[in-house]
Amino acid sequence: MVDSPDTDWAGVRLHVVTGKGGTGKTTVAAALALALAAGGRKVLLVEVEGRQGIAQIFDLPPLPYEERKIAVAPSGGDVYALAIDPEEAMLEYMEMFYGMRRAGRALTKMGVVDFATTVAPGFRDVLVTGKTTEAVRRRGKNGRRIYDAVVLDAPPTGRITRFLNVTQEVAGLAKVGPIKNHSELVNGVVKSPETAVHFVTLLEEMPVQETLDGISELRSAGLPAGGIFVNMVRESLIPQAALDTAVKGRFDPGELVLGLKAAGVADGAEASAIAEALAEEIAEHAHRTELERAERESLGEAGLKSYELPLLADGVDLAGLYELAESMRTQGAA
Repeated sequence: MVDSPDTDWAGVRLHVVTGKGGTGKTTVAAALALALAAGGRKVLLVEVEGRQGIAQIFDLPPLPYEERKIAVAPSGGDVYALAIDPEEAMLEYMEMFYGMRRAGRALTKMGVVDFATTVAPGFRDVLVTGKTTEAVRRRGKNGRRIYDAVVLDAPPTGRITRFLNVTQEVAGLAKVGPIKNHSELVNGVVKSPETAVHFVTLLEEMPVQETLDGISELRSAGLPAGGIFVNMVRESLIPQAALDTAVKGRFDPGELVLGLKAAGVADGAEASAIAEALAEEIAEHAHRTELERAERESLGEAGLKSYELPLLADGVDLAGLYELAESMRTQGAA
């Protein structure tokens, strides 16, 4: 792991998780929420894309537009979830700033909400990020924050900077008034030391390049980069010396033949055929391992801490989420 000024997570309360499609972004966000809640803390897990991904991962019915407890973390912490609906968020916004919730209900029937968020997509982003940052700021009657941390399952890497750069997005929409004031309040949280944007990737060329491009765009916009979660990492079961030999094309199947014979697995022509097939598999595995090593080096150039999460052989279920959460905690990610 590489240390840099960008990776100091002390005081971070909003963890934004992004990644290229297919990298397991929602799974990593869910596991991070469990990891952060461990030890008796209270964490809110938020999704904004309307896919009900959180409900699917935790094997729950579709989540309503309300915060509700969905899981108990290790050592007694609680994970709550919220699936933000832009239409409901807009109605809340209208009631909060204009006292127009009933009128807002009528407007939704007329399609004005869809019109507004389609013509000004930045406004939709302000609504959903605003709801998320409100949860970060919210305090109870005792003056303490309601949530110890909030984890946001955010849009994919290609859209993350625009999604978070709310002040810029609404600059042409409102120069003064509640919308501008609201966006500035949201921006104050998003660009503060309380926020960190984490990237999820695989050790493959396209996800790694998109991650590096996303980190560069984020920094250019003055947004806070967090860490890199390398997902679905496969552990090599072959000694490094054998891999190095296979990469160079010098692996001798004869050694495998001797091993097969000694183990009593096969003999004669059968042993030779099996050894040839195994040698091809080893060469392919060695080549993939070499490519993954190069991608790790590329990620290292970003100067962020990197955390590797194992590929779960049985797929991601609730037990798998706890396994990933434990891996994060072991590596110091939470």
